[in-house]
Amino acid sequence: MTPDDLNYRHLLYFWAVAKEGSITRAGERLGLSVQTISTQLGQLERQLGQALLAPQGRSLVLTAAGRTALAYAEQIFQLGDKMREALADSQTTRPRLAVGVTDAVPKLVAFRLLENVLQPPLSVRLECIEGDFESLLGELALNRLDLVIADQSAPHRANLKLHSHLLANVEIALYAGTALYEIYTPDFPARLNDAPLLLPSHGDPLRSAIDAWFAARDLRPQVVGEFSDSALLKTFGRAGLGLFPAPTGMQEDIAAQFDAMPVGTLHGVSESWYAISTQRRLPHPAIAHIQAAGGKRLAG
Repeated sequence: MTPDDLNYRHLLYFWAVAKEGSITRAGERLGLSVQTISTQLGQLERQLGQALLAPQGRSLVLTAAGRTALAYAEQIFQLGDKMREALADSQTTRPRLAVGVTDAVPKLVAFRLLENVLQPPLSVRLECIEGDFESLLGELALNRLDLVIADQSAPHRANLKLHSHLLANVEIALYAGTALYEIYTPDFPARLNDAPLLLPSHGDPLRSAIDAWFAARDLRPQVVGEFSDSALLKTFGRAGLGLFPAPTGMQEDIAAQFDAMPVGTLHGVSESWYAISTQRRLPHPAIAHIQAAGGKRLAG
């Protein structure tokens, strides 16, 4: 078989079925009928002379030949995306870097991690997309993103080859504006009973760690606000409405943007940030730079 014999659209349909686990979901993803995908998938298997998928319950699973074909299909489509990006970038002076940032990552953290890619020697054209964790991982798997920055590592899934690189793990402090700072800094943390707190929403790993820290010390502050958006949380903190958590190494940034100072460190409470990427034959050079510089950029 020569390259002219291989129908790459059929290969795309196979790739979608392998990712989704069913022809129905692949059809929804591609906007095609079940009959169209089933027929052309059968043509691909006949052309290759091997079954690529086998039924298992109500789903389809990869055969040994299917796993091999999927690995090559992913490389083929990744290179195709890179070709389109390279051709588009040839019209500009800066190569594109598309980064997904999850809602839980503070804006200051994302800025610290990414600011240097806009400068030499990289000088990329940065595109930042905010979203929830699962949606951004889906975009990454489809090669619409080069990198995702999140507060958790990628889950281990057989159909997604994602790599998580720990950028930093930093301790958390409570910050406050001048009035609250003067009240709660002396004898920290003894005065925190009934102190007004602005915290991440329940379900956020940082919230669980903070709650456990207070419980271990038999302290009962008053939670006056809960937020899924860390920037909005700090905006309320800037208005003097409560103490709020933020990384210990970012005092200067917190002071400049939110007019707040560290009241005390929550020793043992930390937050981690990860760079999640896919394995590509031609990795974006900015990814290695972000991974290498991550901890230093967040050290303060």
